Amino acid sequence: MDEVKVVVAHSERATLRVGDVFLKVDADQARIDAEVEAMALAPVPTPEVLWRKPPVLAIAALPGTTLGRLGGPSTASSAAWAAAGAAIRKLHDAPLPPRPGRSTVALAAELDDECELLVTNGVLPADLVTRNRQVAEAALRPWTPAFTHGDLQIAHVFVDGDEVTGIIDWSEAGQGDALYDLATFTLGHEEHLDDVVAGYGIDIDLDVIHAWWSLRSLLVVRWLIEHGFDPFAPGCEVDVLRSRM
Repeated sequence: MDEVKVVVAHSERATLRVGDVFLKVDADQARIDAEVEAMALAPVPTPEVLWRKPPVLAIAALPGTTLGRLGGPSTASSAAWAAAGAAIRKLHDAPLPPRPGRSTVALAAELDDECELLVTNGVLPADLVTRNRQVAEAALRPWTPAFTHGDLQIAHVFVDGDEVTGIIDWSEAGQGDALYDLATFTLGHEEHLDDVVAGYGIDIDLDVIHAWWSLRSLLVVRWLIEHGFDPFAPGCEVDVLRSRM
């Protein structure tokens, strides 16, 4: 009998693996609906949906392995990172999905509120928050909406050798800033940014990538702590913030 392996679990959702099947349990049906819709529209490899019975979504496992994880080294080749960049570009060039993204005004307001809470609650030093809020400002500019994954961590991209075999976890997909996806993908792995950009195929504004690194990290630190994750682990979000000092 196959073992049940907990891939990730917190108060909002859980993902279990049983053999070659992943079971995603999510009380938010709208999030599951958005994920299934995005996978159907995305012009890149995605997992096969086996069945749905709310609140559970069953999907097939992908071949290969992930590029790595935040806070750990990546053993993938430069060519694999470049192939991921090419796949991301293909996604961004696709017709827009129906789900709208956040406005820069709303994002800036959320960021300011979060920065205040980080300092007031003593989660992070004021100078670290202030500096990264300044860096983050470069991301808060008008952008042309693209089909974005929305949570493109390297653990969500699978490769076999130098070929991308699939991208998982599409619940945050929608219209957004293409550079946000690139920044999320390279967060904590700045050494591979050049490979990704080479595969992506066009010049990008590195200041905006740096800004999104700061912005994303500031927004998720408290959430990670509250849901049992450790943003202070080596190479993770707090180290990303410290690297901007």
